[in-house]
Amino acid sequence: MALRLLQSGVRIDTFVSSPAKRAHTTAKLFIHEFGRPEKEIRIVPELYHAQVQVFNDTIAGLDDAFDSAAIFSHNPGITFFANSLTSIRVDDMPTCAVFAVTSPASRWSEFAASGAEFWFFDYPKATHAD
Repeated sequence: MALRLLQSGVRIDTFVSSPAKRAHTTAKLFIHEFGRPEKEIRIVPELYHAQVQVFNDTIAGLDDAFDSAAIFSHNPGITFFANSLTSIRVDDMPTCAVFAVTSPASRWSEFAASGAEFWFFDYPKATHAD
């Protein structure tokens, strides 16, 4: 999935992960593919079994020097969070799925109220037209 993002021109400035083994392992795979050191992954213990508000609080606390962020977490919280962002709904975020949005916010603290717009949804078993 990280390679797909790179090939599509997606940029990730910061990587934030739950301490859960699978989420953190996925974050490490992504950051390596993006050519960055593992030490840049920000571990947020509160993302373990997080409610939507915890995701919003985590994002609100990001450094405004970053233009993009990847949040690595797990179900059911990550699906609830993805579904809170736009009118697009997913039944379940599969392992390693990416639900991407764009935001007009100029500060991360404004993200939750900014009216994020759906960008794309992708996951490992998704079929793509060539």
